[in-house]
Amino acid sequence: MAVKLLMTWDIQPGREQEYFEFIVQEFIPTLERLGLKAEDAWFTVYGDYPQILTSVLAEDLPSVQRALQSPEWKQVVERLQEYVRNFDYKVVEARQGFQL
Repeated sequence: MAVKLLMTWDIQPGREQEYFEFIVQEFIPTLERLGLKAEDAWFTVYGDYPQILTSVLAEDLPSVQRALQSPEWKQVVERLQEYVRNFDYKVVEARQGFQL
């Protein structure tokens, strides 16, 4: 059964350009090397919700668990937190469309 890794965060003010460069050049490629396929990215423009919601797809729960336990995951999340705050994630059963 396919699963999604849902991640949320807020971009630190004044770090937007560096953040977007990091996401494109390092974050997404690292997730892909870990076997996680980028699915969706949502940007909140209004309301008291995380600014970014993104999801990646894994073929099954053991695959995502291996990725989350890897040194590469820990390193890329540490780097991500240089540009964001309120980082959070969870694993859910994959469904079509927007998921929370």
